[in-house]
Amino acid sequence: MATQAHTEVPGGHGGGFPPFQKETFASQLFWLVICFALLYLLMAKVALPRVGSIIEARRARIDGDLATANRLKLSADEAMAAYEKSLGEARNRAQAIASETRDRLNAEAEKSRKALEEQLSAKMADAEKAIAATRVQAMSNVRTIAVDAAGAIIARLTGATPPETTVAGAVDAVLKR
Repeated sequence: MATQAHTEVPGGHGGGFPPFQKETFASQLFWLVICFALLYLLMAKVALPRVGSIIEARRARIDGDLATANRLKLSADEAMAAYEKSLGEARNRAQAIASETRDRLNAEAEKSRKALEEQLSAKMADAEKAIAATRVQAMSNVRTIAVDAAGAIIARLTGATPPETTVAGAVDAVLKR
């Protein structure tokens, strides 16, 4: 078998690549201009206006969305400011209520303390009177016991009973010291 270079298809055309052939170049150029013009007109009159309207619609939608976002941001800022203001007012009211309650409770506590002090003072005065009365009674009992004891001691030591007025005078003199 012989190897032969295969350069042409059987029954094919000879002469090279068709767009570069001199005989068909002018007609190809003519049809190129006509196709280019038709494609240009089709693009300029149909496709590009549609694309332009889509782009314009998107731009309008984006601008509308940005305007809505700005409006909502301003609304949110106003709501935040109103919230902060009401929160501050609520804190001030809470502090005022707390202060008022503290003052009222302090006044009630002071009133209760004074009433309790008055009750305690009255009880102290009653207790001091009772103590004084008990002391007087005890002192009179002590005096009587001291007079009786002193008389008994003198009688036992001396064998003679001293007069009660003398013993009472001596006991009174000792107790006054």
